[in-house]
Amino acid sequence: MAFTLPELPYAYDALGDYMSAETLEYHHDKHHKAYVDNGNKLAEEAGMADKSLEEIVKASHGTNAGLFNNAAQHFNHEHFWHWMAPNGGGKKMPSELEKAINGDLGGYDKFKADFMAAGATQFGSGWCWVSVKDGKLEISKTPNGENPLVHGATPILGCDVWEHSYYIDYRNARPKYLEAFVDNLINWDYVAELYSKAK
Repeated sequence: MAFTLPELPYAYDALGDYMSAETLEYHHDKHHKAYVDNGNKLAEEAGMADKSLEEIVKASHGTNAGLFNNAAQHFNHEHFWHWMAPNGGGKKMPSELEKAINGDLGGYDKFKADFMAAGATQFGSGWCWVSVKDGKLEISKTPNGENPLVHGATPILGCDVWEHSYYIDYRNARPKYLEAFVDNLINWDYVAELYSKAK
């Protein structure tokens, strides 16, 4: 299955000051496009061009670093754009998801603190996550392009903490970026949709 660069689900300037048009243009049009282009080339070379993206991510983990990095980052970003929405974030979310966050993660405030801590303490580039594993929500972090798929979990929310995701808007203030993401950007409807498929 050839990788293709998806359109953003909103205008470049739709996320306002929380994630600027300049950041989205660089991040989507340059960085994500590079993962797509490199991933297609490397998947072809590895004889995996006909596999699904998830199959490629899992099969290349630990065996083909170049392909894994690009395929995993393509997977991560395909969801990342949908994990954000204009006027997103905050505590208003579908009730089924709210119930799971209360039961598995200790409520919204604890989720926010733990999710932000995972992102802030990820050394160097990487991601922080909420995933479903064995029917329960868990928070984790991974380096570079790695994601919960390769640890037996299904990601339902992720935040990119590579510098290109926030440096234009926040310089080195990663915690401020994470707070803005949680308070103002998370598309809870998309997270809830993934949760209902994963559990």
